[in-house]
Order: sequence, then structure tokens, then C-alpha cells
Amino acid sequence: MNILIADKFPPRWTDVLTQQGHRITYDPALDEKTLPTALAGQEILIVRSTKVPACVIETAHDLKLIIRAGAGTNTIDTACAAQKGVAVCNCPGTNSVAVAELTMGLVLALDRRIVHNTLDLRQGVWNKNEYGKAKGLFGRTIGIIGLGAIGQEVAKRARAFGMNILGYAPNGRAEKVRTLGITPIENLYELAAQADVITIHLPEKAETKGLFDQKFFDAMKPDAIFVNAARGGLVVTSALCQAIQNKGIKAGLDVYENEPKATDKAFDYSPYIGAENFYGTHHIGASTEQAQDAVAECVVKIVKEYATNGRFLHRVN
Repeated sequence: MNILIADKFPPRWTDVLTQQGHRITYDPALDEKTLPTALAGQEILIVRSTKVPACVIETAHDLKLIIRAGAGTNTIDTACAAQKGVAVCNCPGTNSVAVAELTMGLVLALDRRIVHNTLDLRQGVWNKNEYGKAKGLFGRTIGIIGLGAIGQEVAKRARAFGMNILGYAPNGRAEKVRTLGITPIENLYELAAQADVITIHLPEKAETKGLFDQKFFDAMKPDAIFVNAARGGLVVTSALCQAIQNKGIKAGLDVYENEPKATDKAFDYSPYIGAENFYGTHHIGASTEQAQDAVAECVVKIVKEYATNGRFLHRVN
């Protein structure tokens, strides 16, 4: 089959696809403007962060399958794809551990001010008295909003740190949450009021976009930690910035509301400039070698199943 890979993809797994007899076009520099031309004659499109809007899908007359090399599919117009008879498949659970690891890394970094420590040391400054002040994580309460594969991996790690774990469990999901050893909270704002650390792991949909707004941050404890390694659109940036400034909220972000493309070299993060309680990373939650290898293996399985049996593994539309 003709396969276009429009994002970075491990070379050894590209070789596997070639060995299976597929014709591979590899161009990680493509974007939504250049995709339509590149998709001519292509039956399968593999993407990671590259956006695939309706205008791309509508012009891709040969396209049969879009594979998201990851879990979230908010960058793909799945409804348009369904209308055009194009299947959209993802790779759920393959990068869960990697995102959970970064989540806990941000929590630890914020609690112990690891970045500030390091920057001062690089300037030859020794300030043990200041940086010796930290609350620690043992016995504190973490609230996990979103208890899919990633949220559950975060819970495992938080439990190892001796934390009390709350989980947001709307729509009668309390019993399922209890089976995970997590205390269920049905009201989002009650969880915000009780947790010392909050981490969110939700998909970005119409009902979750902007969910974490001023009302939510008003409900949080002063000096609490807030981590978002899910999707930038879940958080209202201006509301979080106000909470950082006015309530001392410590924020660790891996994703952003106005996030640039992966190939961009500049990012306007001006809302957070000067915010002492803000730590940020470059949307790298799933970017470990272990995670990317697992994702690529899943992609190859999806291609093989479709090419061999005409079935779509992990179809989301």
C-alpha cells in the first residue's frame, strides 16, 4: 500500500513497513498546507502532531486510513473523515508510562524548585537556606482528573510516593474508581478544594475545552500544584496566569493553549514570562524512546491488520 508518514517516525519501524511490501513516503516537514498535494495517491496517512483538518481530508481522494501515532485525535477532523469513508485509528495506552513519568517529574520539580536550584548554581549562587524549604509529597493529596491509561499510571507512581489519591469520577463512575484504589470525587470543584496537587489527563473535546477556568482555579488551595500534560486547550491561559500571580499556584505545563507546530523554532509564551511558579516543557510527554517505539509498533500492527484483513484496529470514528 502507499503510505505517507508526515511526522517523525523511528527508522527501524519504517524499515519494517517497507519489508512488508508497502511503498513509504517519509516527509516529517509536511503541514496542513502542504499535505493535500503530498496525499495524492496515498492510501494511508500516519501523523503524530501534524494537523489533518477537513480541508485536507476532502481533497485526499485515495485516502482510506489515518493513523494517529499516539492517543489523542483532536488534531484530526474525525467527523469529516467518517463522512468521507476514511477510518481514523489511534494507539491508546502506548505512551501512558512516559506521560506519567513526566507528570511526576513536574510535580517533584515544582515542589523542590529544581529548576531554580540549578539556575542559581550555574551562576555560582549557593542558597541552601532558601531552597531547603519544601512541603514534600508524602502524605499529601493528589487529585487526578481523567482516569484512563495515563491517569492510572500517574496513580501508581503517586501511591509509591505515599500520596493520598483522589480521582474525578463523574457520571456514576465512582465504583470503578474505587477498584483502582482511588477515592472518587464526583464534583470537579470539590476535588480542586481538597487536593494539594492536581494533574489532568483528559482528551480535548467540545465539553472539556476551557474546562479549567477561573472558577476552577478559584476553588483550588493557595500554593497548590497544577500540572497539565494532556492538551493545551483544556486550560484557559489567562485564568491560570491569574491563579499563579494571585494565589501562588505552582503550574507545570507540557502543553499550551497557543502551542506552535513541532517544526517551529519560536514560541510566544509571554503570558508566563516572569512567573516564578511556572515550569514548562516542550510537549515532550510521550517523547521517550520507549514510548515512541511502542507507538510505532502499534502503528505497524494497525497497518498490517488493515492490509491483511481489511479491519481497523483502535478505530475512533
